[in-house]
Amino acid sequence: MESLPLLSGGPVRTACTTAGIDVSVVVPVRDCRPYLDRCLTSLLVQRVALEVVAVDDGSADGSGDLLGLYAAHHPGVLRVLRGEGGGAGRARNIGLSAARGRYVFFCDADDYLGPEALERMVGMADRNGSDIVLGRIVGHGRRAPVSMFRANADRARLGDSAVYNSLACFKLFRREMLREHEIRFAEDLRVGEDIVFTAHAYCHAGVISVVADYDCYHLVDRPCGTSVMQQDGSRDPVRWLRMIRQPMELVTRHIRPGPLRDHLLRRHIRLDALTHLGEPFLAADDDARRGIAAEVAELCDQWVTDGVRERLSDAERGKLAALADIDRLVRLARIEGSSVRRHLTEVSWDGDRLALRGSAELDGLGPEAGYTMSVLLRPRGAGVDGEPPPQGPERSFPVRSRGAEFEGVFDLSDLPPGVWNVYVAITCEGVTRLARLRPERADELPAPAVRVIGDRVAVPYFTRVQGNLSIDLGGHVVSVPCAAGVTGVKWGPGHRLLIDGRVMVGDRAPAPETVRRLVWRERRSGRERSTPVGALPDGRFAACQRWGGFGSGVWDAYLELELGGPTVRCRVAAGDEPVASLTWWRRTVKKTVRPYATSAKGRLSVSVRIVPARRIIRRLLK
Repeated sequence: MESLPLLSGGPVRTACTTAGIDVSVVVPVRDCRPYLDRCLTSLLVQRVALEVVAVDDGSADGSGDLLGLYAAHHPGVLRVLRGEGGGAGRARNIGLSAARGRYVFFCDADDYLGPEALERMVGMADRNGSDIVLGRIVGHGRRAPVSMFRANADRARLGDSAVYNSLACFKLFRREMLREHEIRFAEDLRVGEDIVFTAHAYCHAGVISVVADYDCYHLVDRPCGTSVMQQDGSRDPVRWLRMIRQPMELVTRHIRPGPLRDHLLRRHIRLDALTHLGEPFLAADDDARRGIAAEVAELCDQWVTDGVRERLSDAERGKLAALADIDRLVRLARIEGSSVRRHLTEVSWDGDRLALRGSAELDGLGPEAGYTMSVLLRPRGAGVDGEPPPQGPERSFPVRSRGAEFEGVFDLSDLPPGVWNVYVAITCEGVTRLARLRPERADELPAPAVRVIGDRVAVPYFTRVQGNLSIDLGGHVVSVPCAAGVTGVKWGPGHRLLIDGRVMVGDRAPAPETVRRLVWRERRSGRERSTPVGALPDGRFAACQRWGGFGSGVWDAYLELELGGPTVRCRVAAGDEPVASLTWWRRTVKKTVRPYATSAKGRLSVSVRIVPARRIIRRLLK
């Protein structure tokens, strides 16, 4: 692709042949002038062969003029088509009909792409034969989906992954798949037209891939309030519930009955239907509430199979059971919308168990409402978009409570390694509300000391920004305080340095099997040598290091432990007794090894000096 100079001095992309177009980027444009320049620039710097098909849907703010300017300076790469004022669905269909690339990507004019987005997504699609590629979305003033972007996926399974949670059209689609199955945007919808399109595409996608390690799509909020979703009536619950019938009908038309269909329908019931029985339900008047409940009931009667019901939570099934009782739905919505007032007053160790004490209650609902309390440990990263935790199931522990006060002691020994966030859970009428546990002031409670529990280390700590209580099992994000020191050192036969020492993690000795090896790291080059360590239950360890094979330099001593997470490396303190250096000759080379304590912190290091005989002779002859 050749470049021509732009009037401002920058590069101009010129057309590639139709056969050489990798991606057609379709951009519907309507009154987006403040955002359009950034959007188009982000597309033109993509390192793939692309065309930009911009569809001006009747802009009156100068967006059309800016599109014309870009088209003039990027002939053949940026094409401007005129819409008919039919909305985003109609504009995208016009662009899709004109697309010539192997793949199609849809980008809104107020959003933009990361510089490597299409290169990475096309690479993923070409490697795997993907029909759809999801690139990680980040929000700027807007909420972005998270659950499907935990890790890259060459082939994400539609039935047991979270990809279907993302139904926005900001994805890479294989154009041939869209053409073969006549997948188009709904033109009769003001909102949700992309949900219908994307749901239809998922039904026919043979391979779905995920690029999760790069910020591909930047979702931008419009403070001016001019986007369709910010206009009056765009979030009307009844209108939305009627819209969502279309993708659900597509799912039942194209997916056979069974677990996959139930998985997809569950998403719509949870995130599109039952969610309208929360805050929107409370905001509505009595007549509107009856209308919302009737629409949800009709959807559920038609599409909640036994398989869908099994995939719902207890609280969601409680809403289904209450659809005919408006007063109960209001009560459940109020509980669901209540915040949790909590105060952690004590955190300490009771042997190997963690003891907590504090208070918690639902705002506006006192203990007389009849709720129960528990403490919940959830792996970090769990609960995004309502999906299950990545490290396994969360753990719930009962507590003793009296009024708003609670206390409990929790055994951490059977928890998998990882970072666990600590919540207080209040359950009322089947609805559970969670809140992270923390003291009222950051300086109110000190975190308890680390504790070795079996072959792992537990590190309770308060997060830096919010001061929430978390437990790091294994030292994944918090450094593990470890002290290792020499209690005796001497030279043995064969140029061996015999070292006895003791190691403590916090105030306890680690299990012998966790003490792995003594590592010697050369200070300047970073080279490493190591030797196994024998350890005892009281923290004592012994090592024997032969120095014949070490090169010149200063070698610092570290003790390595495996405590359920990343390897813990602890600098070894030197003993009180100095150790003499050892010198020997090997053929014509003189080698001197000198253990010593560093001057600043008294840590064990060993200086190795190798001098050839010829150098010694030259020095004597001078």
